[in-house]
Amino acid sequence: MGRTFLEHIGGIRLFSCASCDTFLTNRAELISTRFTGATGRAFLFTKVVNITCSEVQDRVMLTGRHMVRDVSCKNCDAKLGWIYEYATEENQRYKEGRVILERALITESDGFEERGLEEN
Repeated sequence: MGRTFLEHIGGIRLFSCASCDTFLTNRAELISTRFTGATGRAFLFTKVVNITCSEVQDRVMLTGRHMVRDVSCKNCDAKLGWIYEYATEENQRYKEGRVILERALITESDGFEERGLEEN
């Protein structure tokens, strides 16, 4: 059985589900590595693919009250982090629509360099 490619956005450095190796995102989508999740260090991304989302939940976090959805791997259903739906604090609104992936629940690996088609 090989790696599952449900959707792939390419990239030189890739992030995948640690449980089943399904592609999730790449280094170009990374906004910040300075977040903390339930398992420790967490990363904030602009775009993540191959995930499913739970119902919206109201959570009070270190940075204030947020409406979030837990995100899981679309292939194996492993919990990976959460997506911010709404932030009550104005200075936290940049997180809305962004996805947190917990470092302990994902792997990072080499991807591939994208090259344009050569013209003849």
